[in-house]
Order: sequence, then structure tokens, then C-alpha cells
Amino acid sequence: MLTTPLISIVDDEPAAGRALQSLLRSLGYAAACFSSAEEYLASPARGDTACLVLDVHMPGMSGIQLQARLLAEGDRTPIIFISAAADERIKKGVLEAGARGFVSKPIEEGFLVRLLGDAVTGFGKAEPIEDAAGHPG
Repeated sequence: MLTTPLISIVDDEPAAGRALQSLLRSLGYAAACFSSAEEYLASPARGDTACLVLDVHMPGMSGIQLQARLLAEGDRTPIIFISAAADERIKKGVLEAGARGFVSKPIEEGFLVRLLGDAVTGFGKAEPIEDAAGHPG
């Protein structure tokens, strides 16, 4: 078992995944990147993941479909969604399904750091985190 929390990033944009991985490592997390939901599901890192940072829109299985599959399998790994297209209906749906937060691209680092800290340590599990404007993460 890892002593440093592993954050798994699933994003079909390689540059975005690498940038996020670099940020997370600078914060002291272990970070692994996956270019698809299918790649993440097949990875042994899945069992060690403390939090999943998940893009909403990807080819193949979407982030929303991955969330549904994990929930159906009883996997309650905290999920933080990221998206360049912040559709309020999608945002509301993933948060109601149990996501810890939703971050629009470009990512506001301070907000993401707060979400990650709360997800990894288990604080506030009952409610999604809201941004400065009072909107859910």
C-alpha cells in the first residue's frame, strides 16, 4: 500500500494530463495519468487510487460513464471532474451521483488543491465543495 496518496488522472488530452500530474507531484501527491477510462480500469493503480481526477468528455467511455460503472461496482473512490465545457446539467448530475467536485478548465489551482485535500483526507464527504461564488465545485 502506498504511503503517499495516489491521484489518478484520466484525461484524453496528454498535455493537460501531464501538466496536472506535475502540479500534483509538486504538492506531494503521487500521480498517474491515463488517456482513457478503459486504460484506468485495466491498471493495477486503480486499487491504490486515493482520488480520481476525471475529464467529463473523452472518446470511448466518458467520465460520466466511468463514474456510473465505478458506483455500480461498489467503488467509492472520490472523484473530481474537470471539463472545458461546464454544462450545468452535467455538473449537477455528477455531483448528485457523489462526485466530490467539478472544476472548469482552465483549472484554478487553489480550488483544485482544496478539493483534493478534502477528498484525500475524507473531510466533508457528505457534501460537494462549493467554489467562491457558492456554486458546487
